[in-house]
Formats: sequence, structure tokens, C-alpha cells
Amino acid sequence: MASPFHFPLQKVLEFREQLEDRARLALAKAQTAHDEHKRLVDDMQDRLDRHVHQGLAPDADANEMWLWRQYKQALEQDLAAARQRLAKLALNLQKCRREALKASKDRKLLDKLKQQQAARHRHEEHRKEEKENDEMAALRFRREDF
Repeated sequence: MASPFHFPLQKVLEFREQLEDRARLALAKAQTAHDEHKRLVDDMQDRLDRHVHQGLAPDADANEMWLWRQYKQALEQDLAAARQRLAKLALNLQKCRREALKASKDRKLLDKLKQQQAARHRHEEHRKEEKENDEMAALRFRREDF
């Protein structure tokens, strides 16, 4: 009867699978945060474009002009800050992608080693079984000769 295969690094493989899952989760969160902030930046840009396109009324007084300019400057400042935050989120997204890729490669490496060792074990077990069968056949053949 063949002995079952036991992978000596199974705990390490399980740990690497956990790390890969965590890295994928972090990547998904980073992607979501980036996408949401990108929509926010796009919305802010649309508001600024609409404000500039709408412009001032031809009969606007000094107070209205001042308010229009102040609102435009506030939108521009908010947009600049949002773009900086988006750039940081993009960097974080790239970092998470690299970490997820590395974790995946590490897990796949151990998984491949496990498959190779399992194949080697099956081959050895098959070879042992064939050897036992050959020995039994040889013993039976000798007995029939006498």
C-alpha cells in the first residue's frame, strides 16, 4: 500500500497563501480608494469648468466679481490638493500591486515545489510497487519450476 504524500513545507505554503490573500485585499482596497478619489477629482474639475464657462454676468458689480474669483480660487486649490492626494493614492496602488505580485510569486514557487515533490513521491511509490510485484512474480515463478 502506498504511503500518503506529506509536504514538509505545508505550513509555510499556507502562510504564504495567507500573505497573498492579504496582499490581494490591500490591492482591492487601494484600487477602490484610488477610483473613488479619481471620481472626486473629475467632479471637482467639472465644477471648476462649469464655473469658468458660466463666467460672470455682464452687469456684475465688484462684490460679485470678488465672490466669483474667490470661488474659482477655492475650487482650484481644492482641485490641486485632491490631485496631490490622487497621486499619493496612485503610488500606494502601485506599491500594493508589487506586493501582491511578489506574494503570488512566492506562493506559486512553493506550490510548484509541492507539485514536484508529490510527483516524485508518486513515482517512487509506483517504482516500489512495481519492484514488489516483480519480486512476487519471481518467487511464484521459482516455485512453479520445482
